[in-house]
Amino acid sequence: MFTGIVQGTAELVAFTERPHFRTHVIRMPDPAWGEGLALGASVAHNGCCLTVTRIEGELVSFDLMQETLRLTNLGQLKVGDKVNLERAARFGDEIGGHAMSGHIMGMAEVSVVIDTPDNRQVWYRLAPALMKYVLTKGYIGIDGISLTVGEVRGNEFCVNLIPETLARTNLGWVKAGWHTNIEIDPQTQAIVDTVERVLAARA
Repeated sequence: MFTGIVQGTAELVAFTERPHFRTHVIRMPDPAWGEGLALGASVAHNGCCLTVTRIEGELVSFDLMQETLRLTNLGQLKVGDKVNLERAARFGDEIGGHAMSGHIMGMAEVSVVIDTPDNRQVWYRLAPALMKYVLTKGYIGIDGISLTVGEVRGNEFCVNLIPETLARTNLGWVKAGWHTNIEIDPQTQAIVDTVERVLAARA
């Protein structure tokens, strides 16, 4: 489980490609971040739960299978790009965001970025199949960041970002046209799906 509180960004320093499979290597942001990290540990990259497969000093490797490459933006990354990182939550940790599984449901495209003093508003375009779960003031996971939906218009929604979020995450350099990983709040999804099933049964 993850909380959506990104702990920093890490640079992608290398990757190897095989058919429908990729192994990528990141450099840990600082030594303290890797304390206690072991093979098999879960680490969210842009919100996608990945498993540690190799540790060589400050370099950590992760495998990405076909479904991960299809559903997420991780397969689009190039050497030098940075990913949002969060290590798995432990019992007793503060839940500063909302409970997240690290299972990405799809990607949204950044449509507009609006900068104002001490604030940034980002608008995203999302497929209708997922857009039905996006509600004003509801939770959403964007590249692993727990955020509150600011407004919904048709198949687009926005989030409002403070300087701390911009400094800690890749939303500090996001641009129109970029693709971002989306995890829907599971409670919202359960409610919407249940209501749809009940209405369909009555019809």
